[in-house]
Amino acid sequence: MTVQSISQEYFPNEPKEPVVKSTTQTKSKEGIEQLEKSFDARSAYFIADYAKSIGNYIADVDGNLLLDVYAQIASIPLGYNNPALIETAKSDKMIRAIVDRPALGNFPGEDLDDICKEILKVAPKHQDKLWSGLSGADANELAFKATFFWYQAKKRGYKSQFSPEEIETVMHNQAPGSPELAILSFERAFHGRLFASGSTTCSKPIHKLDLPAFKWPKAEFPSYKYPLEENEEANRKEDERCLKIVEDLFKSWSVPIAGVLVEPIQSEGGDNHASAEFFQGLRDITLKHGALLIMDEVQTGVGATGVMWAHERFNLQPPPDLVTFSKKFQSAGYFFHDPEIVPNFAYRQFCTWCGDPARMILAGSIGAEIVKHNLVERASEVGDYLFSKLEKLQTKYPKYLGDLRGKNRATFIAWSLENGEARNKFLNDMKSVGVNIGGCAEDSVRLRPTLVFEEKHADVLVDAIEKVLSSY
Repeated sequence: MTVQSISQEYFPNEPKEPVVKSTTQTKSKEGIEQLEKSFDARSAYFIADYAKSIGNYIADVDGNLLLDVYAQIASIPLGYNNPALIETAKSDKMIRAIVDRPALGNFPGEDLDDICKEILKVAPKHQDKLWSGLSGADANELAFKATFFWYQAKKRGYKSQFSPEEIETVMHNQAPGSPELAILSFERAFHGRLFASGSTTCSKPIHKLDLPAFKWPKAEFPSYKYPLEENEEANRKEDERCLKIVEDLFKSWSVPIAGVLVEPIQSEGGDNHASAEFFQGLRDITLKHGALLIMDEVQTGVGATGVMWAHERFNLQPPPDLVTFSKKFQSAGYFFHDPEIVPNFAYRQFCTWCGDPARMILAGSIGAEIVKHNLVERASEVGDYLFSKLEKLQTKYPKYLGDLRGKNRATFIAWSLENGEARNKFLNDMKSVGVNIGGCAEDSVRLRPTLVFEEKHADVLVDAIEKVLSSY
């Protein structure tokens, strides 16, 4: 089997092009209306038929088969109904994990060590430990807990007991038992919709309106000019400007900043990129001020940008302290390497399930398939092919392909339209020609296909884009 044929090998019956039978999607609309009686379906695009979805194509109940370059919001790694993952799902190990779902903290199964080792085979460089969670937002919140525990343990003495005052005041949500500490994040960032993760999210108001928030600082993330090669000096100064803001916040914020949380590429907030120099600057600042660096790789991880973990391109010295994951890994949690990030006493980082071994088993299988078929390298090759075609389209339709970004980042590609109304019309029109595609920020389009998206799929996508744009 050649690497180039893996999509055909997995999915011999995958269609060569989309099938559009109904642009009105009547059955989907009826299904959403019925679903509304028991479930909030207002955000639903359409009702999918997952039994008929295959490879890079998602089916709906109206008989449409759409090329899917959104892939469940960047969370399908190896295509729909992947046979290798189906075999994993049928395994005895998986059946036990599902039917007898263990409380991993108290009653780990005899196979848990092997499950963890499979995941760690594809962990970020230098990260040899993990803690499991339930979702991307949960992974980030668990990382916050680990950061705060570490910060206070360092101040107190790692193995020191809690003082009577700490034990008493924590029961009233007061200091010193409940200390005033902060996580620094960035404007336009997205880290989840739970309470603490919501406090670090800053992409759209709708994500966090009406939620009480921690009063935590927000720095500015670089806003680059494109194309990058023509704006090196301006973008270097932008890095310096933003790093100074981070440094100033550490010096001036009203409470200690225990950690910095950042995405290697801001995804939901608009596919905003930053340089290796910027990220090394962040690393240096955290070291200087005794804080941890948390890399949120929920959307960028697992090969999506042409390396297994996007931050590895930056070659940070020393490496990040924690790396959170979810989405394409079908599991969630964080990686780390410093033993002192393990809370100093048991039952601190704990819940009934401590993650989900069924999803962890699947993550291990996903990692094995990616390595077996060199899918990270293939994603990079396909991304270069696709980006070059989009650059050519950009010269024809600059109004609709502005700030094309993601060069040399595999298929992690985005561009901007003139406004949100134009972007939303484009997304809808793409469905009419058989492509399911997503947006980010207010006016951007983002591509998030699977790791088995190949040149033939890129050709279908580009043809569809040109068909839509030529009608404007």
